[in-house]
Amino acid sequence: MNKETEIKLRASRETLAALRDHPLLKKRNKSGWSQHELFNQYFDTDDRQLSAARVALRLRRDGEQVIQTLKSRGQSVAGLSERNEWDWYLPKAKLDLKKLTNDCWPASLAELDKKQLKPIFTTDFVRQKAEIAWGRGKAKVVIEAALDLGKVIAGEGEEEICELELELREGDPAALLELATELAADLPLMPCDISKAERGYRLFDASSYNLNLPVPELDAEQSLDDAVVALGWYLLGSSQRLAEQYRFNGHWRLLADWLEQLIELRALLGSLGQAAPRASSHDLREALDGLLADWRPRLLAGQHDDSLRQNAPALFAAELHGTRWGLFSLNLSRWLLNRSWTVARNNRGNRQGAAPLGNWLTHLLGEEARDLQLKRYQQQPEDLAEQLPRIERIQVWLHLARQVLLELPELDRLYGELNKLHALANQPLDAEVLAARVAQAHTVATLKPWKLLLK
Repeated sequence: MNKETEIKLRASRETLAALRDHPLLKKRNKSGWSQHELFNQYFDTDDRQLSAARVALRLRRDGEQVIQTLKSRGQSVAGLSERNEWDWYLPKAKLDLKKLTNDCWPASLAELDKKQLKPIFTTDFVRQKAEIAWGRGKAKVVIEAALDLGKVIAGEGEEEICELELELREGDPAALLELATELAADLPLMPCDISKAERGYRLFDASSYNLNLPVPELDAEQSLDDAVVALGWYLLGSSQRLAEQYRFNGHWRLLADWLEQLIELRALLGSLGQAAPRASSHDLREALDGLLADWRPRLLAGQHDDSLRQNAPALFAAELHGTRWGLFSLNLSRWLLNRSWTVARNNRGNRQGAAPLGNWLTHLLGEEARDLQLKRYQQQPEDLAEQLPRIERIQVWLHLARQVLLELPELDRLYGELNKLHALANQPLDAEVLAARVAQAHTVATLKPWKLLLK
């Protein structure tokens, strides 16, 4: 068994061609480029039991070689994935069920009759690959760069494969993100948390691509730093999956959900105080502010304008053809992996970062609730929009840390009423909206959990 650590980056045909001659890869290319035509047949049962067990089984023809491979889904975070992989070289292109022993076969499929396995879809592509030497100080790092161009075919459906795969052969996994980030600064590369097998299943069954990552289970006793890592990976991974699926099918609700992940990411970064010095997150916040400045007005306007909804997929495709989204995703991945906010912070920041989440969060929410001054906005509802960042900082923690706030009564109601206030703060002003803001600010201010936050 091998452990595969890799990152996939969606690209255009033009970007793939540019990558082959990119100065960074040219300079560090130690093997030269080799080309391989890879024909892959994936297998599953009619009711897709292998997919449900998060494994993929394929036969690959690479020149004269036939390779049977079983892969587990493993861990995948924001495009950087680790999976277990078993390979067997076979004399002919026929599935060898005897190789699928208990050493590799999932226990959850122990009762499956393997004779039910049948061809489901194919992924056929040309791969150009090279070994890249990526030194990190004295540590040796070897990365295989693969440029894949071809298609996934399932029944009468097909989708283009056009991506860069960076697979770690030797060294620290952080090197994958370093190399990917330097390339993404020049070329549009989108971290893509979907395997070729998942694409095949998605063509076979459009509903098979799971958008819902598990929400992190936070604990009141864990440190704030650990909570930031867990929530950051969750929000980034969710945003990437939503971006991929919206690119694929153009459903408006997915774009709205993608924007919501960005709003929560921005609120998370803005809530950390001295635990994350502003200089450490400046570039990330600036990139998020740029994305939100462009996309929030489009989503708000699209609620009442069908033509804007229809034009949104083309606008999103243009976003992905630039470097902004991919570079932000990779920079945030590196920030989280390296815990960059902990570098060079002062002693007070270190104490906050190490503080139990329950204690820190109670203080934060109380401070934000007091500074929101809801009574003021019952008299001056026209100014409520200036408090959007503060409302969003409260919302992100009420949403994602509710298991830490179990002592706060009626938490779901508080979150729901704050959402209504947030929506009203985004609405264009007229007499009806102003009256609704006054009423909703009063509703939130009179809730029992809100009064407890103010103490």
